[in-house]
Amino acid sequence: MNTFKCTNRCTFTLFESYRTEGRAWVWATGSAPPVAYCLVDIVDGGAHVEHHVAEWARDRGLPELTLTTFVDVPWNGPYYTRIGFEILATEDLGPGLRAVRDHEATRGLDRWPRVAMTRHVPIRP
Repeated sequence: MNTFKCTNRCTFTLFESYRTEGRAWVWATGSAPPVAYCLVDIVDGGAHVEHHVAEWARDRGLPELTLTTFVDVPWNGPYYTRIGFEILATEDLGPGLRAVRDHEATRGLDRWPRVAMTRHVPIRP
């Protein structure tokens, strides 16, 4: 997997739409450049995430978190399994997650085993 390199460049417009809709988080310290970011989409009635945003999903009444990840990278699939995510069978993917997986495949990410995962978000009464 060491041959993978992200060549896509995200535009400011993309990030701005996520920011104005409250669907973006950025981690930075002082004037240093950001070290990480998380964007969330609503896919098949759940919050599709790269990182933990269960509270955000719960506050919006979204019952599931979904993500796609590499199966064998220790800080990917195994990590998400340890924190309660479950692998979704391909036949159980909704149309939105199928589209996410298809897009990943067109970007070459399926050169390594990948899965979609889900975790239930308890909704407050």
